[in-house]
Amino acid sequence: MKARDSLSEKLSSVPNLPGVYILKGSKERVLYVGKAKNLRARLGSYFQKSAALDMRKSAMVRTVKDFSFIATDNELEALILEANFIKQYKPKFNIILRDDKNYPYLKVTVNEEWPGIEVVRRIKKDGSIYFGPYVPSGSMWEALSFIRKQFNIRPCKYRLDKPMRPCIQHQMKRCPAPCAGFISREDYMKAVNEAVLFLRGQKRELLDELESRMQALSDGMRFEDAAAVRDRVSALKRAWESQKVISPELGDMDVIGHYMEAGDRAADAVFQVFFIRNGIMIGARDFYLRGVSATPVRELYHGFIEMFYAKGLIPPGEIITPVKPEAQGALLMWLKQNRGGRVRIVVPKEGKRLELLRMASENARLALLGKRGEGEVLGELKERLSLPSVPRTIGAFDISTISGSESVGAFICWEDGEFKKDMYRHLKIKTVSGMDDYAMMAEAVRRISGGLELPDLVVIDGGRGQLEAAAGALPGRKCALIAVAKKPDRAFTLTSDEPVDLEDRRPSSLLLKKIRDEVHRFAISFHRKLRSKRLMESRLQDIKGIGKKRRLALLKRFGSIEAIKNAATDELASLPGMNLKAAVAVKEALYENRHDMV
Repeated sequence: MKARDSLSEKLSSVPNLPGVYILKGSKERVLYVGKAKNLRARLGSYFQKSAALDMRKSAMVRTVKDFSFIATDNELEALILEANFIKQYKPKFNIILRDDKNYPYLKVTVNEEWPGIEVVRRIKKDGSIYFGPYVPSGSMWEALSFIRKQFNIRPCKYRLDKPMRPCIQHQMKRCPAPCAGFISREDYMKAVNEAVLFLRGQKRELLDELESRMQALSDGMRFEDAAAVRDRVSALKRAWESQKVISPELGDMDVIGHYMEAGDRAADAVFQVFFIRNGIMIGARDFYLRGVSATPVRELYHGFIEMFYAKGLIPPGEIITPVKPEAQGALLMWLKQNRGGRVRIVVPKEGKRLELLRMASENARLALLGKRGEGEVLGELKERLSLPSVPRTIGAFDISTISGSESVGAFICWEDGEFKKDMYRHLKIKTVSGMDDYAMMAEAVRRISGGLELPDLVVIDGGRGQLEAAAGALPGRKCALIAVAKKPDRAFTLTSDEPVDLEDRRPSSLLLKKIRDEVHRFAISFHRKLRSKRLMESRLQDIKGIGKKRRLALLKRFGSIEAIKNAATDELASLPGMNLKAAVAVKEALYENRHDMV
């Protein structure tokens, strides 16, 4: 009570201005970040004795030891600052989206003389055209593969400011070779514009254009070229048949539905987002939020929308929700600023939009049921391994080495039913020479854990020796620690001499083995990459006149010895630090005779 009284007294220094406030617990830990039109009034609603708070906020205020604030000129500035602070601090009582990935877009570089198409995860105001986001990314790779096969647009990122010999992509008929002047810019831009029409879903316009061209080629007695256009038209029709067309007149929109567990306690919720572009559903994604059911729905939607589009996503012109988010005015201004154009938040009463919203909410309900089943598996894991609590997050460590050469350590993380790639880490083992698996594991655990907040449960790939080595590298740890060994599959704990059998195909056993196998895969892939790089460097190292800087430039640009062999001599010579003499030396060394040179 004394702490609350002192905080109430501190309110006298808070201005009646818009801004952001930060509530802090013990050791200055950030508990909550919020914004307000009036900082003094909002903070007073927490700390005055007469304040009426819901269950979640009451629990939060009981742990608050201090607060700070930053006044701003307006609500929009406060919202931007709030979103940045939430991403930075990830406060316990804010709505935090565990999925920190930036979703992929297809970028058509129409601002370049010879445009290309590439995959990016951040949008820039650079004059390019962006399509997406693609969630999951499978449909994007399918679209890109189709474009590469059907539209004959260059797949490379080479600078085309001077002529060069065409690469193998031209021989495979996957590139028209503008680098060698084999196509006019006018004809090339026709292919680019057709690809843009395809990505926009403008079927009629594209088909009309292709059918007119097919007829013109036929009239000109160019029957082989006309047949190629005909085959492309057939391929386009098949591709469009596989797309999930919602309603072309809907245009671009995101549909956000949710489902929440019932009950008096703070329970969980799932949000489901449908991404619709040009009336076509290009993806969907669910987000699992813990302990938020006591939060008012309008506040929940405001927080979700804010954090969702703070990830770098460009909002569409329309966002469909079941309720109007609170403080909608500032939110709409912020969305408009991110989009560079007007954004509407629509609560539908009837029609296709309402159908989509109900579908999104039903998918959220099914996803939450799936999470409950996942919770039963984690509960089973707790009982079998005698863990102090149900492990909501699980991490794993492994090492990979061959005779002590290029030894590496790796860490992966699993949460809410999926692997969190943004939490993956790997490193080169530095302090251990020779074959000492235990010392390598200790080094990997010690160094990687130094920069991470470890999950509830940490799995060590190995047996009891690796487990004890890892435990020694984590003094004062708060996480539970086990090891999972192979042949037979079994788990070791620090509290029992008897291993736990994992050959029974129970869901909890399969989960542990899945996590063990994923960290093993991640460690081996990094180890192989280092070995491959070392082998490539050794081959280049023997070439006279190719020092470290030139080796690095070649490897960075081409990635493999085979790609260097297949590159044109002029292309090698154009790299920073290279010249024609050095390029010729490389080609001579990598080919058995001079006749193979390009």
